[in-house]
Amino acid sequence: MGRTDGTDTDRRAGIMAPLRHGNFRALALGRVLMMFGNGMASVALAFAVLDVTGSLAQVGLVVGARSVANVSLLLLGGVIADRMPRALVIRGACVLAALSQGLLALTLLTGTATLTVMIVLSLLNGAAAAANLPAAAALTPQTVPLTLLRQANALVGIAKQMGMFAGMSVGGVAVGLLGPGWAIGVDALMFAAAGVAFLFLRVPSTVSPGRSNVLRDLREGWSEFVARPWVWIIVLQFMVVNAGWSATTAVLGPGIADETFGRTTWGLVMAANSVGLLAGGVLAARWQPRRALFYGTALVTLQTLPFFVLADPSPMVPLLFAAMFVGGVAVEQFTVAWEVSVQENIPPDRLSRVYSYDALGSFVAMPVGQVAIGPLAETIGPERSILIVAGLTIIATLAAVAAPSVRSLRRG
Repeated sequence: MGRTDGTDTDRRAGIMAPLRHGNFRALALGRVLMMFGNGMASVALAFAVLDVTGSLAQVGLVVGARSVANVSLLLLGGVIADRMPRALVIRGACVLAALSQGLLALTLLTGTATLTVMIVLSLLNGAAAAANLPAAAALTPQTVPLTLLRQANALVGIAKQMGMFAGMSVGGVAVGLLGPGWAIGVDALMFAAAGVAFLFLRVPSTVSPGRSNVLRDLREGWSEFVARPWVWIIVLQFMVVNAGWSATTAVLGPGIADETFGRTTWGLVMAANSVGLLAGGVLAARWQPRRALFYGTALVTLQTLPFFVLADPSPMVPLLFAAMFVGGVAVEQFTVAWEVSVQENIPPDRLSRVYSYDALGSFVAMPVGQVAIGPLAETIGPERSILIVAGLTIIATLAAVAAPSVRSLRRG
């Protein structure tokens, strides 16, 4: 199946143990390069749309367009990643992402960007992400022995957050000094560099001979997805959690920053969340309880701390930095527990399809939230809108924690 059982020594190995494997090094390097570019772009995109249109509602349209393409093509992306060599799929996705972001940067820098152009290029970038995500997530267990899955997922998370932190920090400065077009241009270069890194990723194929048709593949993936209640319960939870987080950080947060503490500070605030995720990854690699998924899911409630700070008409910036950091630490405990739980319990040849159903369910409400939150904020104010988001996040998380299958699942 492309992965081995390993040894008891592996189970006791330190966080750096996965780096002994060349395929893992290539995968981690490629993903950190992508996250650096995306970190810059996540800060820059909202401000780029504000510069061109001056409308929070239209920020939601552009950001939401990427999510619409991502969500609508995720199932196909999962099938492709289980039908074709995953390393090839991820390289092709990097090429498409580099081209879409490069064209967006060019239009911004030349003053030719329009709302329509930005929406179309966001759709292309979302299509690339739909192919990228299921393939990248399913590649991790192919690059290390099973006994190193916890360390490998934690280390990938740390690498990604280091890239995101650096990208957001540089992006915040770049947007403030040079403008958003340059930051998005660097995103394009980072995806091109990631594609080069993935050329060194050589893993055994999990494609079975004589593959069935696409619809049968989708049914097989669905059967695996619904067979374990804890899987779809967590996905339903994150349908709400991700919609609220993306609506706040991609639309409301930049708008509040523009009116209060400024764009550069917003980039650094988002970077603080990445630092928290990084620290959380280090903690998760060194220690996780047997019921890691239960505790990780409960800790997602702490992701609402920044929402309550932003709900103040005059947000306290030091408190916002602290809240973003704590939220990041908490959420990464869930992320590592979730990745290990899925990879330990789903057959390797169906893993990409299960990841695609996971991503579809988790992300399907994101474009709705991103598009709807702008008009809502213009009607009742951004502060009240954020409090509604926080309340929905807490309710969804408590409901997931109450599920017996989530509470009882233990690590292998």
